[in-house]
Amino acid sequence: MKSNRHIWEGWTVQDFINELEFTFKYKTFQNKQELKKWCKSEQPYYKKHIPEVYKHFLNKTNLT
Repeated sequence: MKSNRHIWEGWTVQDFINELEFTFKYKTFQNKQELKKWCKSEQPYYKKHIPEVYKHFLNKTNLT
């Protein structure tokens, strides 16, 4: 994963992951689509799908 890839106005993939990390540990997801929607909606400033962010959190779940 390219965590240093620039996404938006100085924000990298890792910056978005860091912003979501704290909240993630208090969430439960029923399916992959729910996780994907959560990632997009909780990202500050940039509300488009970032595959690396989604994959990072998907790897931390038991979703198949």
